[in-house]
Amino acid sequence: MYKLFGILILSALFTGILTVPFINLLYKLKFQNPKYKSKDILGRKTLFAKLHGWKVGTPTGGGILIIISTFLFSAIFYAVTKFSINWTAIILFFTLFSFGLLGLYDDIQKFFNLKRTGLWSLHFRYKFLIQWVLALLIGYLLYTKMNLHSIYIPIFNFQFSIFNFYPIFAASVIVATSNAFNITDGLDGLSTGLLLIALSAFWYLAGFSIHHGDIRLFIAVLIGALLPFLYFNIYPARLYLGDTGALAFGAMLGVITLMIDQTLVLPVIGGVFVAEAASSIIQVASFTFRKGKRVFLIAPLHHHFEAKGWDETKVTMRFWLAGVALAFIGLFIATFGRT
Repeated sequence: MYKLFGILILSALFTGILTVPFINLLYKLKFQNPKYKSKDILGRKTLFAKLHGWKVGTPTGGGILIIISTFLFSAIFYAVTKFSINWTAIILFFTLFSFGLLGLYDDIQKFFNLKRTGLWSLHFRYKFLIQWVLALLIGYLLYTKMNLHSIYIPIFNFQFSIFNFYPIFAASVIVATSNAFNITDGLDGLSTGLLLIALSAFWYLAGFSIHHGDIRLFIAVLIGALLPFLYFNIYPARLYLGDTGALAFGAMLGVITLMIDQTLVLPVIGGVFVAEAASSIIQVASFTFRKGKRVFLIAPLHHHFEAKGWDETKVTMRFWLAGVALAFIGLFIATFGRT
């Protein structure tokens, strides 16, 4: 176990040392938070520009550095220990790389204000389709290479096998988690802090899995890389994750829960992510079926509380507290009756 803590510390030191030069590089490359059109799906102005317009120009792309650190220190660990590359590691790395690459496409498009024509004509529905293709591939690998085919029912300690339907179930979890995390990534420090809380809980729960070695290594390296990033991401943020990190880390969180067979606990431990995604879905449904009427002042949920007068830091801290409370509840549910 001490080796995992050692690699976590090294990952944190490496990422911390490189963060400031990386921020300066992002400025030079113009990888900066663009000016958004503050409109809802009906073309009406929203409160977003009023709440966050001052953040235009902040470097965005911290997910790139975190992904590089994760790949580098995982490779170092495999090189200096008896661990060997296997399908657990391959699937985790593929998830991080593939969803990160899709997010990078989004980031580059926004950074340089590229028109949606020709090469850059990939609209949301097509990106959503690509997410499903990637997630189905990952689900298939989990099913065929890791022999995962059942869902653990916590408290009752029961395995419910779904066999050939497992890749579809896994893909649903991965796509939902990826987008829920991306929706939550809207306030300084919010999503990263919640991710650290969730990863800490699943790091412990990984001990109940036969695949715990590689998964705990991956989580340790990722936590190490996230810690210094969070230092620069808390209010007022000097660096944002960008879609590169948000899509990748959300998908990765879903894959980890599938690997350790704790999928049904994910909506509890990741309850804030669920609430954020649900608020956006409810708002869109209200626009569609209630003739444009709003349920929230602005969605997702964290912006609603800002619009009600809460300071950004208050929203973040209270959502973090909710994340901690939900993590303990989830741990209780996941470990109830287990020895």
